[in-house]
Amino acid sequence: MQSRSAFTLLEILVTLAIIGLLAGLAISNSDKIFGQSQEAVAKIFVRDSLKTSLTRYRIDLGDYPSTGEGLGALLAAPANKAERWRGPYAETPGGKLPLDPWGEPYRYRYPGTKNKGGYDLYSSGPDKADGTEDDIGNW
Repeated sequence: MQSRSAFTLLEILVTLAIIGLLAGLAISNSDKIFGQSQEAVAKIFVRDSLKTSLTRYRIDLGDYPSTGEGLGALLAAPANKAERWRGPYAETPGGKLPLDPWGEPYRYRYPGTKNKGGYDLYSSGPDKADGTEDDIGNW
C-alpha cells in the first residue's frame, strides 16, 4: 500500500498564521530598526567623517574654523584666511555639506561648550531641537 505525503489544510493555515505574525512584528518595529540606523549614520558623521577634515584645516590655518565660519570653511576659504587655505578639506557630493538623517544641517560650534578646548559637532536628532536628550554629538 502506497502512502501519500502532503500537507493538511490545518498545517498550511498554521504556517500562514505564523508568517502573518512575523510580518506584523517586522512592520510594527520597522521605525525602531530604521531609527537606530539613522542614529548610527549621524554618530559616524559627527565622530569620524569630519574629524580628519577639521584636523587638516587646523594644521594649515592654525586653528579650527570659528562658529561664524562654520563647516562651510572646509569647502571654501574664509575671506580673511584665503592665503593659507589649502582646501577644500572635505569631499562632499555636489560641493555642499550633507544634512543629517532627519534633513537638518549638522551643527558646529568652536570653541565647544561640551568639548572644552575643542569643537562641538552634532545633530539635533529626531526631534530637531538643540540641547535635548536625543542630540548626537562628538562628546
